[in-house]
Amino acid sequence: MDSIPPPHAAADWTIDQNWAAYSEEEHQRWTRLHERQMEILPGRACEAFLEGLSVLDLHGEGIPEFKALNRQLESISGWTIVAVPGLIPDIIFFEHLANRRFPAGNFIRSEAEFDYIEAPDVFHDIFGHVPMLTNRVFADYMQAYGQGGLRAQNLNSLDALARLYWYTVEFGLIASANGPRIYGAGILSSPAESCFCLESRSPNRIGFDLMRVMQTRYRIDDFQETYFEIQDFNDLFEATSQDFAPLYKALEVAPDYPPGQTLASDRLIQVGDQTYANNTRLTLTH
Repeated sequence: MDSIPPPHAAADWTIDQNWAAYSEEEHQRWTRLHERQMEILPGRACEAFLEGLSVLDLHGEGIPEFKALNRQLESISGWTIVAVPGLIPDIIFFEHLANRRFPAGNFIRSEAEFDYIEAPDVFHDIFGHVPMLTNRVFADYMQAYGQGGLRAQNLNSLDALARLYWYTVEFGLIASANGPRIYGAGILSSPAESCFCLESRSPNRIGFDLMRVMQTRYRIDDFQETYFEIQDFNDLFEATSQDFAPLYKALEVAPDYPPGQTLASDRLIQVGDQTYANNTRLTLTH
């Protein structure tokens, strides 16, 4: 990605949210997205996410204003939201996270993209990610991830870090007394995957292991073939609070695994039959 910000952005790629410019139709689109997810997530989302929703002003009455939301969020966990025009360079992303700033797109998906959008929009970023930043342990994990990303810039290890982010922050599951629950924003903002990840027999669910995660490729174009489940956020933070340099060295000679593969060493929670993934491949090849 070009490291030069667009003309209307600051050097750190931040822009004004320009909340007053959202149309009534765009506010209503947020409301409809919000209402759809709130019909699905109770009983599927983790308690930390639901508690975050309850304490933040993320009601379904239009797109939240970042300035007002920041007053709440900063008092809870020391994080703030900064508006960005879309995807930003890795180094800029890591710098924001390392300083407890979460970059969020200021645009909302079009009506044609209501069910699926490739680039993260304000609904994905704010509804999916921000409630989790009210959990102090997870909020610290996000900052540590950003700090680790800055250290990894010169170690040729960004692919491994991207996998860690993907399988935790975006598509992570967490154990609970009532079965697995969702904490990953990529799932929390998707009605179909919120059901698929927990209720389909197709995907694998595997106990979280840091090296295993960083060796596993992922799907960017469809439902995941494997989900990794943590025990709790303290375990996640402790597993990733170590010096990654020896891990990066080990990864240089370690095998890469396809998204749907299981290993004898895995802590298998569900061995998926991969019916969905296999049918998708069959459709794409004919």
